[in-house]
Amino acid sequence: MKCGGSTLAALPESFFADMRQLQEEGIVTVIVHGGGPAISDTLSKLGIETEFVNGLRRTTEDVLDVVEMVLSGKINKEIVRRIQLAGASALGLSGVDGQLIEAVPVSNANEVGLVGDVTKVNAELIQDVVQMGYIPVIAPVGLGADGGQRYNINADTAAGAVASHLGVEQMIVVTDVPGIMNGEKQVLPVVTVAEIEAMIQSGVIYGGMIPKVRAAIACIQGRVKEVVIVNGSEPNVLSKVLKEGGIGTRIVR
Repeated sequence: MKCGGSTLAALPESFFADMRQLQEEGIVTVIVHGGGPAISDTLSKLGIETEFVNGLRRTTEDVLDVVEMVLSGKINKEIVRRIQLAGASALGLSGVDGQLIEAVPVSNANEVGLVGDVTKVNAELIQDVVQMGYIPVIAPVGLGADGGQRYNINADTAAGAVASHLGVEQMIVVTDVPGIMNGEKQVLPVVTVAEIEAMIQSGVIYGGMIPKVRAAIACIQGRVKEVVIVNGSEPNVLSKVLKEGGIGTRIVR
């Protein structure tokens, strides 16, 4: 699952109760989370300027220090704490730990700075954490191949890469909208990769939804069969996705 930064504060207790229920039933969940609003707020308090280029935060070393502090520290531990309060077991990690996420600079690094594209995920480490009985909660900060350079990684991109490398059947994108909407603001129950490209070109899909669907497309071209975009504030949303269907938008090949 990818949990968006703007969604985390609004997630109801039933969301975490769902995670406990799934863990008890033997359904393994892995969370990759964002934290954009909290990062922006902290940067503002510290007087560090930030801007976005095509949905990606322009990242200098100063910005990256704050990104890592907020994602790997505050946000990651907050999610772990809420899962544990619901009665499940969780373990917080960042992409730096155990070289979990390896990355290279994005193609437009001259514009966005220290933003990374994922080249490798240590799936064995994630599986080991799961086998120990914990839900992995992953902050999307990555390392270069030599382990020296850190990279800020878009959470949608990181979640898609983790899903692909784990070979899971389904990725759930937990956000603050009910799914992908058409021009009449109606939720589309199913869309294909080709339809998404057309909707981006026509402007129906725009803004922060673009990196979400791009990550979904990259993910689906791997071993993942489908990506589901749902509103995290919907009561018992995880149970509904996994057991009932008919909620949010399913992105399929």
